Amino acid sequence: MKIEKHTVVTLHYKLQESSASGDLIEDTAGSDPLVFLHGVEQMIPEFERQLEGKSAGDSFAFGIKSADAYGEYKEEAKINIPIETFIVDGKMATDILVEGKTIPMRDQEGNMIYGTILNIGEKEVGMDFNHPMAGTDLYFSGKIEDVRAATPSEIEHRHVHGAGGHHH
Repeated sequence: MKIEKHTVVTLHYKLQESSASGDLIEDTAGSDPLVFLHGVEQMIPEFERQLEGKSAGDSFAFGIKSADAYGEYKEEAKINIPIETFIVDGKMATDILVEGKTIPMRDQEGNMIYGTILNIGEKEVGMDFNHPMAGTDLYFSGKIEDVRAATPSEIEHRHVHGAGGHHH
């Protein structure tokens, strides 16, 4: 079976910065493989496009420019937020106010976003809302372990069930 929309893909991969000789970011060798439902926007679109048509046993190696991965780094995504934002139940949330910590927040439309705390001042908290890998070109290599048709339930729920996936 070939990788196409609504197939469950199991693979091992190595992720490096920029090229095959770049710094290692992540490697699944010796651990659980990546298991995902292809074609439902769980993965970087270019990652899925590069795997399309491959079968179990196939190897892969490809680069993805930062603009097609997590985007370019944007200085304007670094902002200062009033420290009052971090008052929860009348008390300052000191447990989450740690420089370097990435925390979940909501934007003006109520969407979940993640920001990394850059600095903590008396009146403001400096935050960076860029993805941690924004501005980084990626290089993936690895091997497809298995490809199978997704079940109707997996397609409906938009994720893999069972081994390597979600358990209800």
